[in-house]
Amino acid sequence: MANTSKAPPLLADEFATHALQSQISDLPAEAITQAKIFILDTLGVGLGGSSAFAADKLIKTTPKWGAGSEATLWGTGKRVPAGVAAMVNAYQVHCQEYDCVHEGAVLHPLATLLPAVLAMAERDGGVTGEELIVACAVGVNVSAGLGIASRSGLTFFRPSTAGGFGAVAALGRIMRLSHEQLVQAFGLQYCQTSGTLQPHIEGSAALPLQVGFNSRAAVQACDLAKAGFPGPRDVFEGLYGYLRLFEGPGKWNLTATRTSLAGKRWLISELSHKPYPAGRATHGGIEGIQALMNQLPKVDASSIESITITGSPVSARLCGRPDLPNPSPNYARLCMSYVGAKVLLDGHIDLAHYRGSQLSDARTHEMAKRIKLISDGQQDPNALVPVSVEMRLEGGEVREWKCEQMLASPTRRLSREQHLAKFRRCWAFSAVALSQEKQERLIGLIDQLEELHDVRELVTCLTPGAAAGVNGKL
Repeated sequence: MANTSKAPPLLADEFATHALQSQISDLPAEAITQAKIFILDTLGVGLGGSSAFAADKLIKTTPKWGAGSEATLWGTGKRVPAGVAAMVNAYQVHCQEYDCVHEGAVLHPLATLLPAVLAMAERDGGVTGEELIVACAVGVNVSAGLGIASRSGLTFFRPSTAGGFGAVAALGRIMRLSHEQLVQAFGLQYCQTSGTLQPHIEGSAALPLQVGFNSRAAVQACDLAKAGFPGPRDVFEGLYGYLRLFEGPGKWNLTATRTSLAGKRWLISELSHKPYPAGRATHGGIEGIQALMNQLPKVDASSIESITITGSPVSARLCGRPDLPNPSPNYARLCMSYVGAKVLLDGHIDLAHYRGSQLSDARTHEMAKRIKLISDGQQDPNALVPVSVEMRLEGGEVREWKCEQMLASPTRRLSREQHLAKFRRCWAFSAVALSQEKQERLIGLIDQLEELHDVRELVTCLTPGAAAGVNGKL
């Protein structure tokens, strides 16, 4: 008897259907609210990143890669080709480890996605605020959907690898690609996919640059697909596909991913803020140190003998690195000992702690010797919680703290005041000073994003000059 059963659709087909057919009416109110919050958050951290380490070197190099004035570099106002804008702005978003994260996916989905979408929106026009919300939501379902499918620990740098596919999904939607064109675009993206963890280990600025590379690649993939250039189709489950090569043979499960593609789970609702400018794996330690320092009677940092932070295996692997006497900014942001020492000495961790003489401060490195991050040995290779902190004081007192969910996760969200305070702090680090008027205008535009007729209005707020909208109209 003939077998008449149909083969299941390729994941690329499912991603394309989801990206192209979803509507704003499919999104629950919470997904829309969180999309707006994290669009503003991403714009803020990208703006702050315009003055961060190596951003100037990247911007200085871009004229060698083609002329054009299609899109804007946030924080400087320079005009460049759309692909270059996507690359530079994505670097700026991720280069300070301050961008939002999907913890279960171990992924920063908007870092790769939003710069590409806004660059294309500037170039081609016709993108409304409503379309931006939906594009971000479907893109996060694709990139974070790949992350939550993984059952293996990080081998490649998922924010750039999986993040690029999320950017393609969002771009395919706003560019109105056909279903087949979007499938081909996923294939063309896969041909460019990159992202190694080696820069993470070394503390190299090449780590966020990989996010930029994949954002630019998404622009190129969608342009090529729209022109009719063919790409491979079976790019996720295929013999040499993404899941087998980047996540490991057999080490994935697409059940939860397909739930999100059916519209039953919107992963943008599950994003976490970064309340501190440091690797997310340090955040439980930061909060615990602050809590224990503030317990009564309060203690002076000099009376602390040791602090042991116990986190998940991935946390220890990513941020349990040894302190260095004069680390690069990118190394320091991912070093629990360095970050914890700043918190002990100053009561908080700030963008300014990774600049200038702060990095070589002798007191910081002396204090860092007392802090370590170790693994709890749990089996989940992607978990970031629980986190516990043990503080030993001179005289024998031991203080302890533990959390099951870190601050700013979906179950412990930042208040609007905290969210805006972070945004305004990032604003202060723009490479070129921007006005208070533009700051407030951008907040207002995002609050009413569903009503915005042209998202290029958002970009005008991220550039120096008069606070004018598209075509000079507010």
